[in-house]
Amino acid sequence: MKFGKRLKQHVEETLPGWRDMYLNYKDLKKLVRLISSSLEYGKSEAEFVYLLNNEIDKFNVFFMEQEEDFIIRHKELQQRIKRVNESEPSSQEEYEEEMARIRKDIVDFHGEMVLLVNYSNINYTGMAKILKKYDKRTGGLLRLPFIQKVLEQPFFTTELVSKLVKECETIIDELFPTTVVAVETKEAAITMVGEGIFKNTVAALMTMKEIRKGSSTQSHFSLPALSLPDTELIRSFQLNSPIPTI
Repeated sequence: MKFGKRLKQHVEETLPGWRDMYLNYKDLKKLVRLISSSLEYGKSEAEFVYLLNNEIDKFNVFFMEQEEDFIIRHKELQQRIKRVNESEPSSQEEYEEEMARIRKDIVDFHGEMVLLVNYSNINYTGMAKILKKYDKRTGGLLRLPFIQKVLEQPFFTTELVSKLVKECETIIDELFPTTVVAVETKEAAITMVGEGIFKNTVAALMTMKEIRKGSSTQSHFSLPALSLPDTELIRSFQLNSPIPTI
């Protein structure tokens, strides 16, 4: 599948509030075609760079807002777990109900963070591809300096979010039996096919794996191949995926 179609499919499958935050690949691709046939090359290049910079600003603002929210939510989840473990519940049933709510919130939280890592990956990939098209059609040399700029942007720096993702997986593995997680994730797959964070997370994982798989066309601008962590949570996402993993 070509990148433009893959991006369009992913945007349709992501959270509704995120859809306008992705790279405007279609319009940038049209502009590249216009520039390659334009007589006012300098003016057209300036417009192209201006639009790319606007896209980067959009990515950064959105990414940093989400990252800040994730840090707060991560601390709140840790505090909830601590309170439950340190307090005396009125009954075993009350304890199990609260732990079930926490488990669901952690899985949802994990899913949103996977979506944000994918947001970074897919927008970087789109930038690299549109710059490659630009250089190829115009004979310009924008890609290398612009990608070097992109690599320094907040939206490309996913180390903190990736760390939170791993911590969530550790919490799931330590606090909840893997059999329970597998059963509940399977139930989630049945009840949430076609909607919700579960479907969006599966789509994000498959998209990341696709755009980061090794191929003969890879260059030093490509993201490294993705190796998904071997956790019960990730295995359940893959095994119960309602989306074809082609």
